[in-house]
Amino acid sequence: MSKLQLRAFIYQLLCFAILFIGIRYLVDKYSNLTGIWIPVTAFVVGTLLSPKFQAVKTKDGERLFMKWIFMKGIKVLK
Repeated sequence: MSKLQLRAFIYQLLCFAILFIGIRYLVDKYSNLTGIWIPVTAFVVGTLLSPKFQAVKTKDGERLFMKWIFMKGIKVLK
């Protein structure tokens, strides 16, 4: 696993964790869901809303890309 692949994994994990915790709090506070449905709902929504990071080897070297539902196209990070 290269340095950029590890960085992409950490970025993706952090973004998902932040969204999961926030959405879980909001679902617990403002909905009538109970039990296992609170984390399941937070997981599904967090998975759909979190940005996707990927390290790809190109002809210019390894690059880090990000794709997000709220942005048009793919953004090059490194």
